[in-house]
Amino acid sequence: MPGAAPRADRPALARRLGTADAVVIGLGSMIGAGVFAAFAPAAAAAGGGLLIGLALAAVVAYGNATSSAQLAAQYPTSGGTYVYGREQLGAWWGFVAGWAFVIGKTASCAAMALTFAAYAAPGAERPVAVVAVLALAAVNYRGITRTARLARVIVAIVLVALAVVVAASLGGGHADLGRVTALGLGGHGWYGILQSAGLLFFAFAGYARIATLGEEVRDPSRTIPRAIQLALGLTVVVYAVIAVALLAVLGPDGIARTTAPLAAAVDAGGWAWATVVVRIGGAAASLGALLALIAGVGRTSLAMARERDLPGWLDAVHPRYRVPHRAEAALAVVVSVLVVTVDLRGAIGFSSFGVLTYYLIANLAAFTQGRDARRFPRWLPVLGAVGCVTLVATLPPSAIGVGCGVLAVGVGYRWVRVRLAGRVRDDGAEAGERR
Repeated sequence: MPGAAPRADRPALARRLGTADAVVIGLGSMIGAGVFAAFAPAAAAAGGGLLIGLALAAVVAYGNATSSAQLAAQYPTSGGTYVYGREQLGAWWGFVAGWAFVIGKTASCAAMALTFAAYAAPGAERPVAVVAVLALAAVNYRGITRTARLARVIVAIVLVALAVVVAASLGGGHADLGRVTALGLGGHGWYGILQSAGLLFFAFAGYARIATLGEEVRDPSRTIPRAIQLALGLTVVVYAVIAVALLAVLGPDGIARTTAPLAAAVDAGGWAWATVVVRIGGAAASLGALLALIAGVGRTSLAMARERDLPGWLDAVHPRYRVPHRAEAALAVVVSVLVVTVDLRGAIGFSSFGVLTYYLIANLAAFTQGRDARRFPRWLPVLGAVGCVTLVATLPPSAIGVGCGVLAVGVGYRWVRVRLAGRVRDDGAEAGERR
């Protein structure tokens, strides 16, 4: 198996997931993040250009999704672009991709835990968020099939809740589709629209979880490309419907003024009972995203530990449950610390920086694939790479600064490790010559 393969003395992950399972995990990753966490800051950035920002984010996501699908079919192992970058571009590229994914998605875990707690237990967000992280880490610990089954339940609850939200918003008598059809740049300009696209990209990036599960999917060369495209397509439709409903009821300024735009739209529609549905849906959606995030980060960490780009202690698969139990336990501890210290909107911006960096490398890797491995036109990874660079450049400056700093820390760690490993080899060779 190419890439980060398990060592002969360690059990491998088990291939237990079909196409439907992978699609559900991808949906659970995306819908919770986008609908309940990203629309408000995106509307503040784009104003009347919110739908344009959403469309741009979807286009960039499609370019990235096709690159990920094409690479995952060639390298069906855990690790995602960490593996693809190593195989196609070199070890350093792979490391930057893996490190960007781990740090970006760790921030996403904290953001989703806090979003869950904000809907489930207002006023006690941080302790409840810690409990959610530990509980879902325990679910993941028991095996990927349990993760997939719980994801199915969560996605069903979320879709029902969103259907109620749309009905309450559009059927409450306060909707005005003129607010949607009259939208333009709204005085925010293209910079604001591009920034909103970067923030909304945070919501589309869940299909990465499908690729990182490559070692646990049956018939991965067929299943992964199909699952990625299906999950992304369904998510785009859901986002577009919700965005139109929110704009029709609240307008862009109303969305930007609230941290819970779906609840505000339901309140404006006059269906008081639907507010409970929104809270249930928001809590369930955030749990679904958090559940899939823990699975994805744990498996990328496992792949990096196999190559010693993270501490070798994380290179462990549970002999019974066949999950990277040490990596997931370490992640749960780190995220628990973050949820008592981080700001939700800052976490979204930082996460977008890490994920866009990750997909930039995925697109570069896909561009270098041979003709026999290519499943999509070669201009698609070019589109994805240009889109990633553009959206990163327009993120909030604080997110860019912190992201560059944390990336530099990771690069410094690997440089020291490589230098020390080289010195040990040189010392060993010298000692052998003396003997």
